[in-house]
Amino acid sequence: MSKMLFTSESVTDGHPDKICDQISDAILDEHIAQDPFARVACECAIASNKLFIMGEITSKGRADEEKIARSVIRDIGYKDQASGYDPENIIIVALNTQSPDIAMGVDKGLEYRNGRDSDGCTAGAGDQGMMFGFACDETPELMPLPISLAHALTRRLSFCRKSGKIPFLRPDGKAQVTVKYEDGIPSAITTVVISAQHDEDITEKELEQSIIECVVNSELKGRICRDTRILVNPTGRFVTGGPAGDSGLTGRKIIVDTYGGFARHGGGSFSGKDPSKVDRSGAYAARYIAKNIVAAGLAKRCELQIAYAIGVAKPVSVMADTNGTGVIDDDRLAELIVSTFDLRPEAIIENLKLRRPIYRPTAAFGHFGRPDLNLPWENTDRVNELKRWH
Repeated sequence: MSKMLFTSESVTDGHPDKICDQISDAILDEHIAQDPFARVACECAIASNKLFIMGEITSKGRADEEKIARSVIRDIGYKDQASGYDPENIIIVALNTQSPDIAMGVDKGLEYRNGRDSDGCTAGAGDQGMMFGFACDETPELMPLPISLAHALTRRLSFCRKSGKIPFLRPDGKAQVTVKYEDGIPSAITTVVISAQHDEDITEKELEQSIIECVVNSELKGRICRDTRILVNPTGRFVTGGPAGDSGLTGRKIIVDTYGGFARHGGGSFSGKDPSKVDRSGAYAARYIAKNIVAAGLAKRCELQIAYAIGVAKPVSVMADTNGTGVIDDDRLAELIVSTFDLRPEAIIENLKLRRPIYRPTAAFGHFGRPDLNLPWENTDRVNELKRWH
């Protein structure tokens, strides 16, 4: 029997990197709400008492980026420097319009420019690169168990803070879960680590008891056993947190955003990017297809790679890897995907209805496997069609 341990991490909405992701997506949502065809690539950097908003935006809408950023920071729970960040601190905005060289290829893809477009999908990919999607049958939402549990813990940690169940918590926090696998099947949780920012006058024992009772036992009831190691704030103290304790950057938690390291991911981040950027829409399409394949019983695990060239509509490659669990060969599966799913960016955007202000909620606690959100790329509406591939 083969055995292995696998660990995934999640962070709360108050983590500095996630502050930046949420601000970037809140700005994106504001522009898309006014102009569904807006081109947005907005990134943030935060540290100490400064926030820097940068990137490129071409939009018919207008947004007060400073006002949006302050609203997001307050909504997360930062109210002053003692909590980790004062929303009235310095905000520097440096936004330009999209490069006309890029816009030219996005507006009219290579196929259209060469006279090969036949059905109105004229747009090319907004960048080159590879995107990955993944699904497996370990959880009801078809996600790897370690990242699913880690997200559940950070969501609960944030809920306990905001609801007042644990009133001495502050916004920053992390959760990490280690799962033991036997012959590729999860068999036990071996270690849980939670780091939670807290008020200064709280004792280590009081914090540990509250976290175990209100967070760990609530989310992992029936899954942990007496051999499970639970570590709460292993350093013994986590008072200084948020941007006061560490810098933040949009897109730096891409492992948290995707599959917790259980599957590969492309190099591009999601947050702050409109769906013409295939870093986002291509990754969503790959997850959508992989999830439908697993839900249809075609594989227990499915990883897809889709690669694009900038300014070209059709992918340059599509790869499927079922890790030996597929009912048909991976090469044949990739061929069926290409013939069944329209993977041109404009078609993905239309089919998944991505020109809507739906992005800020995805900027914390993961973009995939979200039972709390009605996300179009999480739908399994192609299952009956795919079952015919058996």
